[in-house]
Amino acid sequence: MTAAPYRIDTLTQAESEHALGRAINGLRDDDPLRSAAVSVMGWQKVFLAVVLIAVAGLAIWRPNQTAVGLIGLCTFGYVCTMADRVMIFRRGLAARPITVTDEEAEAIPDDELPRYTILVPAYNEPEVVDDLIGALSGLKYPAEKLQVLLLLEADDDVTIEAAKRCKDSDAISILLVPPAQPRTKPKACNYGLHFATGDIVTIYDAEDLPEPLQLRRVVAAFRALPDDVACVQAKLAYHNGHQNLLTGWFTAEYGLWFGYLLPGMMRTGTPIPLGGTSNHLRRSVLDEIGSWDPHNVTEDADLGLRIAASGYRTAVLDSQTLEEANSDPINWIRQRSRWYKGYLQTWLVHIRRPAALLRTLGPRSFIRFNLVLAGTPIIAVLNLAFWLITMLWFLGQPAAIGAVFPWYIYFPALIALVLGNFATLYMNLIAIREDDRPDLLVPALTVPLFWVMMSIAAAKGTYQLIRQPSYWEKTFHGLTHQPAADESDAEPEKR
Repeated sequence: MTAAPYRIDTLTQAESEHALGRAINGLRDDDPLRSAAVSVMGWQKVFLAVVLIAVAGLAIWRPNQTAVGLIGLCTFGYVCTMADRVMIFRRGLAARPITVTDEEAEAIPDDELPRYTILVPAYNEPEVVDDLIGALSGLKYPAEKLQVLLLLEADDDVTIEAAKRCKDSDAISILLVPPAQPRTKPKACNYGLHFATGDIVTIYDAEDLPEPLQLRRVVAAFRALPDDVACVQAKLAYHNGHQNLLTGWFTAEYGLWFGYLLPGMMRTGTPIPLGGTSNHLRRSVLDEIGSWDPHNVTEDADLGLRIAASGYRTAVLDSQTLEEANSDPINWIRQRSRWYKGYLQTWLVHIRRPAALLRTLGPRSFIRFNLVLAGTPIIAVLNLAFWLITMLWFLGQPAAIGAVFPWYIYFPALIALVLGNFATLYMNLIAIREDDRPDLLVPALTVPLFWVMMSIAAAKGTYQLIRQPSYWEKTFHGLTHQPAADESDAEPEKR
């Protein structure tokens, strides 16, 4: 099915049912161990049960020694995670993302450009659909080779009506996704993929503002990179970093993540958890590895890990897509708790075959996979407990706390506290200096307050993993205006 001038695509019932069935159950039917439909399976249940029983038994038999051992284990995890993060940052600082100049991107003749499909999933977002038309009309890519599928739930009347009112679009087709559980972004993308015609497939959110040459830069990057590169991830940045302190924190965090940490992972051959949008994928590889998991609430991170576990690689490109940073704390916690829950989901899925994963990734990347996917949310949750212990110690120095912090635990924990916090602040400051973003100095210096919000979100996400593992908690967009390109406060493009 090819894109035509702006319309709502109508499908036969057989087409729709087949596409929907594969969108929901394709990965689970083809390879159940790679699906997050069930969070904990087989030997994982036995292992967790044995660990819980063993810890409970030890806590009853030797409570003080058990507490010391658990705190020591947590401290070791802190130290390893922070040391690894600093090493990744150091490599990213030296390497940076792949650069494709304007001249290199525009030099590719139109007749040599591959067909491209852009999937734009949207749900209950009538306020941002209008902006989608302007953003995609600015892309410098031949219209006859570009297919844009706006994926809307068939019962999302408000967004459908908003889309119908959009004018001056000759490339966008609305594809109605039959309402069915799970109601997730990856399910909609899987449905759209069934009707995609492009050799390269990418995802944009409805509020995204990709830079005009991004698609051409991706094509140039794929042509220059080895055949085992299955995905090119563009950088994500925020256009409203000055709206309030929260958007400033979020903007500084994204600058560090996409500008330094992901390139560091790329240069060390580490599996890259993809961003939610602007990941450009070879269609052939996407079909081979099973596309997106509709039951995983961070389908992007899961797909990045599945790319690596299948022997392929991801490259990070210095091309920017502007998004809207969450400016509302409650809305932000809803979004971040879903991300943390999805990281844990992804870790639980991919650790089901530990020996095979170790062989594919190698020892260093396997350890880093565990530190990033499991360590990030778990340490964020543990922060709440350790902050409480620290407050109680300063308030009254209770003997019970002193008893579980012997010197061989206390000093490493103190080092982790002081050097770990300093290292995180230092990385943020270096990133904003390298990016010439002095406007983010206050958010970078006050980031410990951001960590509190992260820990609350991680606790919420961990709880939801137990109660509602595949529930997609909606993030609301359109809380701020989208600027023109010359008004954006995001990092300027460097060519």
